[in-house]
Amino acid sequence: TPIDREREEQNENQDEGGREMSIREILKDGEPALSKVCHPVTQFDQKLWDLLDDLKETLAQANGVGLAAPQVGILRRAVIVMDENFEPMELVNPEIIAQEGEQNGLEGCLSVPGLWGYVKRPEWVKVRAFDRNGNAFEVEGTGLTARCFCHELAHLDGHLYTELTDRLYNSDELDELMEENEA
Repeated sequence: TPIDREREEQNENQDEGGREMSIREILKDGEPALSKVCHPVTQFDQKLWDLLDDLKETLAQANGVGLAAPQVGILRRAVIVMDENFEPMELVNPEIIAQEGEQNGLEGCLSVPGLWGYVKRPEWVKVRAFDRNGNAFEVEGTGLTARCFCHELAHLDGHLYTELTDRLYNSDELDELMEENEA
């Protein structure tokens, strides 16, 4: 029936607790929140859980690999990073506690749409963070995951990857560059 269909559609937009999930607007380069240092999370409560759920929902809708709270205008130290299995990891008050090696690769950012640049990052990174309930944990990543940790944590201190690259490429230039590298 039409009423059943309407209920199903409403349930698709709710989390397990019945809360309406929100896809938040991702701020673009130039917005003041993106250049501010974020405050530590001090309360591990429903407000934080809602933020983390919204970050995951927004990230999934945007097809990204990481999203930080300041990118949706919230100046709190919370990020979502996709792991090697493309499962979202919630990191609250994260900090890099160890890193090794070096990699140079392309990065993009949901706050800098349509542009990419080469950035040097560590090959391996270890992060200490808290989960949504305030439990401390450590997680390690290599390659893309290490790059994502560095990229997203930089957002928490008001930095964008564009500060670390010599040149930005648009999609046409990037296609050209990829074709040249294949030849």
